[in-house]
Amino acid sequence: MLKVRDLHAFYGKSHVLRGVSMDVPKGSVTALLGRNGVGRSTTAKAIMGEVAPKGDIWFKGENISGQPSHSIARKGLGYVPENRDIFPMMSVRDNLLLGIKDMRKPGKWSIEQMLDMFPNLKSRADTAAGVLSGGEKQMLTICRTLMGDPDLIIIDEPTEGLAPKIVMQVGELIAEIARAGVSILLVEQKLSIALKIAQQVYVMGHGEIVYHGTPDEFRARDDIRREWLEV
Repeated sequence: MLKVRDLHAFYGKSHVLRGVSMDVPKGSVTALLGRNGVGRSTTAKAIMGEVAPKGDIWFKGENISGQPSHSIARKGLGYVPENRDIFPMMSVRDNLLLGIKDMRKPGKWSIEQMLDMFPNLKSRADTAAGVLSGGEKQMLTICRTLMGDPDLIIIDEPTEGLAPKIVMQVGELIAEIARAGVSILLVEQKLSIALKIAQQVYVMGHGEIVYHGTPDEFRARDDIRREWLEV
């Protein structure tokens, strides 16, 4: 579904990504782990065309490296950024409507489905999105991306700053998305969520992939966890 090969990215003269290669198979959940500042979010932005990439990014057999973000999104690649970009003055329902790519063609997900999955959002469907809690805004952002009917969705730090109860709800939503057949690249720090729902794990360090394996294989590698994840 998604193949990244020898991906490099820069912020000015700072060389952030240094030859990242990874695969996200169709219908799978792939977790990208690592400490803050190692390049995980930059990887997501480079794939989506928000940071100029150098290297090859193949999505559904097409090299999308360097294409504009709106073109990449229309090909079926969804993106949930870590800053939870919503339109605060617009209602929850209108935020969801903005995620639809083609109003003439119904997708896999409907607004009512999204609202039924989250009673908190349903009760505030006609409320300005800016008054939602952090967890509700995160759910809204994920649901809005789903309204675009993506084949693969990149979710960047979905549980950052959320209460434990909301973290579990977000984890359940991601698992539900995966069960519906949407491939997921999950950028996450919380191992409890990532290892529970992912089929494979990549660990980043200093702009490079330093480990790749299954969750069970990763659990047996205390050395990797100590060197690249623990503070």
